[in-house]
Amino acid sequence: MALSPGLCLVTGATGFVGSAVAAALISSGQTVRALVRPESDRRNLAELGLETVEGALEDAASLARALHGCRYLFHVAADYRLWVPDPAAMMRTNVEGTKNAMLAALDAGIEKIVYTSSVAALGIVADGSADEETPSRFEDMIGPYKQSKFLAEKAVRALVAERGLPAVIVNPSTPVGPRDVKPTPSGRLILKAARGQLPGFVDTGLNLVHVDDVAAGHLAAAQTGRIGERYILGGENMPLRAILAEVATQRGLRPPSFEVPRPLAYGAAVASETWARFTGREPFITRNGVRMAKKKMYFTSAKAIRELGYRARPAREGIADALRWFAANGYLS
Repeated sequence: MALSPGLCLVTGATGFVGSAVAAALISSGQTVRALVRPESDRRNLAELGLETVEGALEDAASLARALHGCRYLFHVAADYRLWVPDPAAMMRTNVEGTKNAMLAALDAGIEKIVYTSSVAALGIVADGSADEETPSRFEDMIGPYKQSKFLAEKAVRALVAERGLPAVIVNPSTPVGPRDVKPTPSGRLILKAARGQLPGFVDTGLNLVHVDDVAAGHLAAAQTGRIGERYILGGENMPLRAILAEVATQRGLRPPSFEVPRPLAYGAAVASETWARFTGREPFITRNGVRMAKKKMYFTSAKAIRELGYRARPAREGIADALRWFAANGYLS
């Protein structure tokens, strides 16, 4: 079942997941418009041939302009960092910006919305895979990113219940693949490992998914997703050690074999964050990251598979595509 033709607005289209969603929409025959900040890096838009409207989530007039004539909204834009010098700025973007976009969509009469949340807003199962119904509380959210995504999703669900917002929520896990220009925290992990800069690992695990599978899941959610429901768009559950070993194998390097004790990792995070405040550069290891790593962040996409026909390729293919893109674009030189 294909998505009926119509003009689609994509927020965050210059970014990693957003550009994949925009490309998937265009490939499916949809007409796409992107809301773009004036200062945005637009490399990911260069070959897409889409319309752009300059504006921002905090600018209601620009949201109205961007949504005019649109049938669908894919709200992908978010500040995705595990450490920020000003958490309030992240809250404004991820929470208030999402509310602004949803209210503007209601005013514009948008037919269907796909809101990109994150598994960061979900609960964790200590010795298994979490799903959409795993209990979660704000008090369990570690760090401003998880807190902001939890609150933003809560706001979307409230608007669905109270004002009939026609929104479906998708929760991507840890995406990897091409076009990670920033790069994202997951992309930085792949890059560090590919450069042989990670001699050790902590005992944790992630659910890795190809970014293009996440994009396909967005389209499936727009086609058949139920209003007010959320769908995990995940891939393969992998221990961090296995992820780093896969990167090393594909690069012809020796996989890291040293398991870093948590107290040592925490000390390194404190030093890294302190240095970041002097340099302005995002630290690679953070205290919140070490705290989150106490549990393996494993998820199941069974609901999306069952209701959306969602499919994800093996994680090694996402890693391979990420490495090829990073190499072709000078990130590994």
